[in-house]
Amino acid sequence: MSDASATAVWLWLAIIASGLYHGINPGMGWPLAVSAGLMEKSPRALAGALLPLSAGHLLAMLIILLPFALLITLVEWQRQLQAAAAIIVIGFGVMRLVNRRHPRALARIPPTKLTLWSFAVAIAHGAGLMLLPIYLGLCAAGAAETGHEAAARVIHQNLAMALLVALAHTAAMLAAGGSVAWLVYRYLGVRYVARSWFNLETVWAISLVLVGAVALTVTMVQWQ
Repeated sequence: MSDASATAVWLWLAIIASGLYHGINPGMGWPLAVSAGLMEKSPRALAGALLPLSAGHLLAMLIILLPFALLITLVEWQRQLQAAAAIIVIGFGVMRLVNRRHPRALARIPPTKLTLWSFAVAIAHGAGLMLLPIYLGLCAAGAAETGHEAAARVIHQNLAMALLVALAHTAAMLAAGGSVAWLVYRYLGVRYVARSWFNLETVWAISLVLVGAVALTVTMVQWQ
């Protein structure tokens, strides 16, 4: 296996791992799915709540990734864009460490609007930013070709990659969050849901800083 292939494998594993991590995090919404199932006393209600939660998360991923699918075609600025993205992730993580309070706007969104709630939570907590450096590592730069047709081809490739990355990540999130939600619904019940909203803000913020730091280090090594 070539170095490029090995790198791609690790990046895809990181995408799946980030999805699993987001899925088991109660802040991303699985307790709401458990609550829906318990209120209606139906696992179908639980599954029905997971789908809009996943849709909102998917939209939040795409709104972060898609603009960079266009920017990465600027071949001469590829490393600078990757470094800038990593610095943004680090900065957002540091900001979350300093200010650990939930944004007030989230409190105005009723939990019944699950897609909007999930989208807003993912944006507010930088879930898409955590995925950004990994995605940029998979993007095609198109350095070997020039011209409008080549640029258009690279843009299409990167847009398709953004969609594929977001879908793979969200599928992993749905699998992990759905599994946790079903286990809690089946065996633990409402009392556990009430206690499941433990504060993971510090862990989440540190995760952002670590992802950004690793991405920045890799970019700087490749730049030299």
